[in-house]
Amino acid sequence: MSKLSNEYIRGLVEGSGTFTFSSIVDIKLPAFAIKMHARDMNLLEMVRDSIGLRNKVYQYNHQGNDGYKRGPQAMLIVRDLPQIKNLIVPLFYRKLAGYKGVQFHEWILKIAEDQSVPERYKLISKIYFAGFYDRNLIRD
Repeated sequence: MSKLSNEYIRGLVEGSGTFTFSSIVDIKLPAFAIKMHARDMNLLEMVRDSIGLRNKVYQYNHQGNDGYKRGPQAMLIVRDLPQIKNLIVPLFYRKLAGYKGVQFHEWILKIAEDQSVPERYKLISKIYFAGFYDRNLIRD
């Protein structure tokens, strides 16, 4: 398969991605995730490979407690500091047009302000607000 364009990946993320946190005891790790139906597992693997991530794409079948029958899901999640700092943030910096752009900016703010985010992850928000990503590290 060919490499997906950055614009195509951003479009997928606008609809199916999230900038969030993974909680481990009293620690919150910044995380980027994109989840789709399991039939799109290959597409998520293409996203992973096109961005240059090392993560595995997981498949699971969570039914929840609300009575709805859900199909199996595939999810790519990134929590690794170097990958978030060097690949995820530059890819989406000032490139998301809808609400996802607001969510992205609020995520960066929360990384800076939330005391339960490890200090080493705060580097992301520090260089973000210092204008480091204005250098357009990801070329389209």
